[in-house]
Amino acid sequence: MGLLDIFKPKKKGMGAPVLPQQIYEAGVLQLKDVIAPSALRVSPRELHLGEKIARTFFVISYPRFLNQSWFSPVINLDRVIDISIFIHPVDTTVALKRFQKKVAEVQSQIHMRQDKGLVRDPKLDTAHQDLEQLRDDLMQAKEKLFDVGVYITIYGNSTEDLDKLESELKGLLDSKLIYIKPALFQQEQGFMSVIPLGIDLLSVHSKLNSSPLSSIFPFISFDLTSDRGILYGVNRHNSGLVLFDRFSLENYNSVVFAKSGSGKSYAMKLEILRSLMFDIDVIVIDPEREYEYLSNATGGRYFKISLSSEHHINPFDLPIPREDEAPTDVLRSQVINLVGLFRMMFGGLTPEEDSIVDRAITETYALKDITADSNFEGVEPPLLSDFELVLAGMEGAESLVQRLEKYTKGSWSDFINRPTNVDINKKFVVFSVRDMEDDLKSIAMYIVTHFIWNAVRRDLRKRLLVIDEAWWMMKSEDTASFLYSMAKRGRKYYLGLATITQDVEDFLRSPYGTPMLTNSSIQLLMKQSPTSVDLLQKTFHLTDEEKYLLLESGVGEGIFFAGLKHVAIKIIASYTEDQIITSDPSQLLAIKKAKEELKAEHGDAQNAPQNIDK
Repeated sequence: MGLLDIFKPKKKGMGAPVLPQQIYEAGVLQLKDVIAPSALRVSPRELHLGEKIARTFFVISYPRFLNQSWFSPVINLDRVIDISIFIHPVDTTVALKRFQKKVAEVQSQIHMRQDKGLVRDPKLDTAHQDLEQLRDDLMQAKEKLFDVGVYITIYGNSTEDLDKLESELKGLLDSKLIYIKPALFQQEQGFMSVIPLGIDLLSVHSKLNSSPLSSIFPFISFDLTSDRGILYGVNRHNSGLVLFDRFSLENYNSVVFAKSGSGKSYAMKLEILRSLMFDIDVIVIDPEREYEYLSNATGGRYFKISLSSEHHINPFDLPIPREDEAPTDVLRSQVINLVGLFRMMFGGLTPEEDSIVDRAITETYALKDITADSNFEGVEPPLLSDFELVLAGMEGAESLVQRLEKYTKGSWSDFINRPTNVDINKKFVVFSVRDMEDDLKSIAMYIVTHFIWNAVRRDLRKRLLVIDEAWWMMKSEDTASFLYSMAKRGRKYYLGLATITQDVEDFLRSPYGTPMLTNSSIQLLMKQSPTSVDLLQKTFHLTDEEKYLLLESGVGEGIFFAGLKHVAIKIIASYTEDQIITSDPSQLLAIKKAKEELKAEHGDAQNAPQNIDK
């Protein structure tokens, strides 16, 4: 059977009457009509398949030793190639008879050279030793012998493309003393041998025993995947799927480093969308209002934290102690966290002021009858104004009271001097701090994160906390310390912490930057700027090739680390996912325009379809 026989249609009998059923069957589209090329031409060196050109090679020679991974560069070659490996077992009895004859020939040549007084030939001695060793292994059933054919087909749009790829392929193999030749005047047979028909028409074989044959094992392309988890992207080397479950690792944390516009938020939103389908609660601290549309589309809650917002969080709220926690420890931890918050709000504290603030916080809780022996579940927590009242009655606290007034009486008083009215009992919750003044943004993120941490400790669920632009929190030692504490302790509460940042230097310059990395089992490095890539190369021990990959990566491309393994990845979303998570201004304008046109068609927003956002 030839290549043309696969695709050619069957002929009807001449002279026989043509029935209507035969006319119908002749017009039915079959599978071979779909996969058949538009044209086919066979030449001595190539096979022209429609607009593509194919060229097939076979391996003709191997070195004396084959390294275990010699085939890996070919398998992982970033080109479209097809490889077939035919293995024909050779009967051991037949092989031993041939070996006996071959050994006799080699011994005869050695004796002839000795009789003539010629210098010893190392090649003959080595061949004799190898033959004797292999014959012993065959006799003891340690090895078996095989006729092996390795055929490789490359594809291109032109002969020049094929020549370039052929040169690249030969360069890879020649360096390992493995030589290939094109199947001259046998391109049709070569192509038929490579496509998945299981037919060895070329029959160009080399004899290999079991050990070197195992080195041709084809499934050596590096993958980073598991049998459960979400799809993070596609392996750029072999188009394999990068499937992973962050909750299957030793900790559930991740870090994303990327320059602006490289797709870091896009990748995180895609993970969020897919995580929600696996019953994972997601909470996001959003500094740029990028997650609002995603929250609305998935039925989540969106809280805007700003000076004029109607949403408030009281930093004096107390978490309910768990069964394995003592109220004394919970209250002490809350006091320490509040001292850190006031250190940020006051722009730093002297040792004396630190002691005054610590004592004032404890007395403020006591003012509301909250002590280590209290039941925290039914108490009413104090407000910032209560803390100001206690602080005003303490000696040496005059400067602290003056610095606190802008948070209790000034333009910032509506920010935190109110009872909490935020409920995060939803699968997806977003806190937006975009409209918060820059001077207060790190304070706001600290308060929100602390509020989330109390909720996480109170109710055990599988959760993912995403902190976008985490460098805001790494600017202050108190916020960075609290973030690091969450990264270390989150696993006990089934919490995964995902930090995203574009300012790599600020993140790693913090004393808690590197410890955050070591406590993150997943790292995603995307396109980097030349100013930061050297720091990343040193931190992650990247090769020069991986460094240049980060410099040249496109949007949504990078390197994905999970534990001790890493692969080059490309983030890919479906059309529906892309419409929900995109941050591209041109796409957002197009979506907005489409919505306005739909509303115009239906008169007004009240008469518009309920699924207009979809």
